[in-house]
Amino acid sequence: MSLAADFPQVGPDAWADMAAAVVNRSRPEDAQVDGDGAREVLASHLPGGLEVAPIYWSGEHSALGLPGAMPFTRGRGPRDPNLAWDVRQLHDDPDAASTRSAVLADLERGVSSIWLHVGDDGVAAGDVTEVLGDVMAELAPVVVSSLTDQPGAAAALIAAWEAKGVDPAVVRGSLGHDPVGLAAAVGGTPDLAPLADAVHACSTRWTGVRAITVDTRVHHDAGASDQDELALALASALDYVRHLSGAGVTPAEAFRRIDFRVAVTADQFVTIAKLRALRRTWARVGEVLEVPEADRGAWIHAVTSWRMQTRTDPWVNILRSTIACFGAAAGGADAITVLPYDDAIGLPTPFSRRVARNTQSLLAAEANVARVADPAGGSNYVESLTEALAHAAWTWFGELDAAGGAAAGLASGAIAQRLADTRAERDTALATREVPLTGTSTFPLADEQPLERTARVALARDGLPRRRDGEVFETLRARTTAGDVTVPVIALGPARETTARVSFLSNLLGVAGIRPQIIEVPTVDDLPAATEPAKGAPAAILASSRKGYEALAEPAVSALRSVDVGRVLVAGPARELGDLTVDGEVRDGMDVVAFLTDLLDLLGAQQAGANA
Repeated sequence: MSLAADFPQVGPDAWADMAAAVVNRSRPEDAQVDGDGAREVLASHLPGGLEVAPIYWSGEHSALGLPGAMPFTRGRGPRDPNLAWDVRQLHDDPDAASTRSAVLADLERGVSSIWLHVGDDGVAAGDVTEVLGDVMAELAPVVVSSLTDQPGAAAALIAAWEAKGVDPAVVRGSLGHDPVGLAAAVGGTPDLAPLADAVHACSTRWTGVRAITVDTRVHHDAGASDQDELALALASALDYVRHLSGAGVTPAEAFRRIDFRVAVTADQFVTIAKLRALRRTWARVGEVLEVPEADRGAWIHAVTSWRMQTRTDPWVNILRSTIACFGAAAGGADAITVLPYDDAIGLPTPFSRRVARNTQSLLAAEANVARVADPAGGSNYVESLTEALAHAAWTWFGELDAAGGAAAGLASGAIAQRLADTRAERDTALATREVPLTGTSTFPLADEQPLERTARVALARDGLPRRRDGEVFETLRARTTAGDVTVPVIALGPARETTARVSFLSNLLGVAGIRPQIIEVPTVDDLPAATEPAKGAPAAILASSRKGYEALAEPAVSALRSVDVGRVLVAGPARELGDLTVDGEVRDGMDVVAFLTDLLDLLGAQQAGANA
């Protein structure tokens, strides 16, 4: 018996007509839309131009398939009930003794593998053996990465395993070679020469170890959209397969020695679809290269996005990372690293590492996220989004491949230009708060005391730019840390007319650390006394409803002009003032970065003049 049996069946066209009727209620007669118009009005777009429809219907996507089989969209196979995924913790503290202690603490408290970042900005290659001194290599996989010497990092890891005298056949991990990613990060020309020897060592001796990790976080941090990141993962990996083929390594063996490291974000549905699309597209590459089906499934290490972390109100990073980890788990990641909430500030503390690893433990053991393989499979939205990401990524991947591959795209500047264009689009969405950053661009924490952490070694980089989404807002906040910066906010009318826009202004000004000096003006008789505190201010902002503006805006503007207020602004659309002229409006959807930068410049000029 179906619970929906007594309800009338509604198809896409009928639904669109009903949606149009609702949309048209708030539209003037000359702006009415039909069903197709309603679909357009209600649709939204993801970075890179992917459209999100207002509703998805069954039958719009291809057959689901099964986990562990072509096209591997649904995963590489069933989950292990005893280890839902590999809980992997990153360590990059150059203090060898501290890192050795932290590695052991992690492994004793829920972490199942270790990721060492080796080099001038991390653990010294000569310290790797000491750092791994307490690790049972036959139980805990170890992977390395490096932005200064990848062959040296790989050699240091092998030396550490050799020093333990462990059976090479039981060791698991990755040597971390990624010369194209290295060149993207620090500049220069990719050196693919060490790859063949690394793959040979893994094929003949360290048979459970992968030699190459295609790390697309460098592109993500440079502004790549999700489809860009996938295309670059495919292009880089194919560069490696072709180079290895020239050295006598079969595509099948190359596939066995490559894994992927990708960024995952707080957009849980995009994260799920992204991992599914990566497996699907890489499996298609394997199919074209006649790799046996069993070897086509991409092994994916998901890392919560550094780009999405904020230094202001860093506690919100815990929430972002939890959602990203959930998306990675539901998307079928083989290993997950949750970056500590203070990672963007400096080296993490034992507490922040504990929160990071327990996030994974909770999702795996208490939320049971991985009890079912591909839990999002069959969702009309997730399936459609997976397909859209796969097709968009495949299109650019084809263009890159036709132009010579990922290394050639770096050399020509095509990749840098593409990512810069995507970054500019995202910057606009961030500046207007279409893409909000909770605690940073929206709902900032007033009087926040910044966290202090040990700074990492700054590595010289001449590759793609690396920037977090929150940096522009953090720069604004930093301009007000030296003193109390205020702006008069003139609340016109009773509280019921002013509360909404006063709250809006308080949150917006707080983004830059500006404190609103709220001056209440219940009636016109209160104006003379109320505007006196604003005397000589470089700017003041009126805050009320349309009704409050109709009653009090004109005398308020006149009063503010009479006490030499430099600029008179209004909260909300200026059209609510009728024919009254002010110097600007402060409204939702505006470029808040440009507005606050200009306002701080104005306040700074005023302070400089006063000090002089």
